[in-house]
Amino acid sequence: MVPRRDSGEDGSAVLEFVVLAVVLLIPTIYLVLTVGRLQAAAYATSTAARSAARAYVTAPPGSSPQARADAAAGLAFGDHGFDGGHITVRCAAQPCLTPEARVDVTAEVDVPLPLVPDLIADRLPATVRVSAVEGYTVDRFRDPGS
Repeated sequence: MVPRRDSGEDGSAVLEFVVLAVVLLIPTIYLVLTVGRLQAAAYATSTAARSAARAYVTAPPGSSPQARADAAAGLAFGDHGFDGGHITVRCAAQPCLTPEARVDVTAEVDVPLPLVPDLIADRLPATVRVSAVEGYTVDRFRDPGS
């Protein structure tokens, strides 16, 4: 018979596994949550900028192109779960809807980092700004007076 060695490590493998799992799993989950939220913001800003630019340049005569762009961007931000997004419209010509003029729309949203306590948020940046720019050209056959 072989004598049993008493190493004093009975059950320590389970404890080591649990400690390592917690130490590695919690940061990984946080990273996945953060990257997922930032990716959603990237999709939201890209869609908002594209939709707003398209709505702006296709505004019918007598309507407000800015209101159409704001509504289109609001829908895009809302579809991705963001309420605080905003757009900025820049025109290459005046009036803005001059035929063949370029209209650029910038969409921005501030993404709060998940699970950041208020104590830390007061002292360190707890948001990441995500933005996208989209440009469209006004139709060359558009009535210049509209």
